[in-house]
Amino acid sequence: MVMAGLATAPGADQRERTRWRLPEGASIVPGRRALRLLGGGDRYEAYVAWDERLHVAVVAKLLRPHLLADPAARAAIAREAEALERLQHPLIVRSFGADLDSDRPHLILEFLDGPRLSTLIRKFGPLASEQIVPLARQLLSALAYMSTEGWVHLDVKPRNIVMTASPRLIDLSIARPIEAARGVAKPVGTAAYMAPEQCDPERFGEIGPASDVWGLGATLYEALSGQQAFGPDGGDRYPQLRRDPPAIPTKAPPVLAAAVRASLQRDPASRPTAADLDDLLEGLADWSSRAIRRLR
Repeated sequence: MVMAGLATAPGADQRERTRWRLPEGASIVPGRRALRLLGGGDRYEAYVAWDERLHVAVVAKLLRPHLLADPAARAAIAREAEALERLQHPLIVRSFGADLDSDRPHLILEFLDGPRLSTLIRKFGPLASEQIVPLARQLLSALAYMSTEGWVHLDVKPRNIVMTASPRLIDLSIARPIEAARGVAKPVGTAAYMAPEQCDPERFGEIGPASDVWGLGATLYEALSGQQAFGPDGGDRYPQLRRDPPAIPTKAPPVLAAAVRASLQRDPASRPTAADLDDLLEGLADWSSRAIRRLR
């Protein structure tokens, strides 16, 4: 509604067409109704919803209304549905199917009741090293599994990690089979967490599992320091192409610091695999457990 005497801001009508604006109780499809808006991105709008068949709250990730006739957007949500169906791991968000042929194409995901890692860092600052070691090992478990199954996530970052009883990796919207990822010729991912080969595939080589290792390294650096390793640097969108990562905080045990540095090697062939990194950190598991017990 426009109030009398006030002009509508330029582009307001267009912005309205990008949103579903579902009120509480609105039907998404028969048997699934919206409870509240959860968030969204360029292509999707996510709602907490009640599923009558499952008799539980879920997340309905809806394709935005202005993209319903967009073949690329349709292909992207279908690819994410395939990834979610294919990848079944305790630390990766679960899917309960998809409804891609309805008037509101959407994915049905489990509702994870916990903060994102990015939120914890923003509100409370860096995590203790003894908290980061088990976090790293659990995420490495998920990434090693994805690699074994022939997939890459391509958007590992604090915002895509939900801190429930165990951390959960979410948002497979740009995940791809490794063979498909190797054919990507343009930048893909979130700028501050993209491996050099994701920023410039022609110069730095093929995208693959090593790209997810980089994303995890950038995530762990942020958890240790409270700062992005490669945040916006003036007009330089991809500073990781031209400068080395900053020094690891001195509070980090040497083995953990070495793991983060190894993950952020510019050459993807020089990075360890997720399984190798987990082996490296295994020796810190007992230290971390004892330290956490002392904190309690």
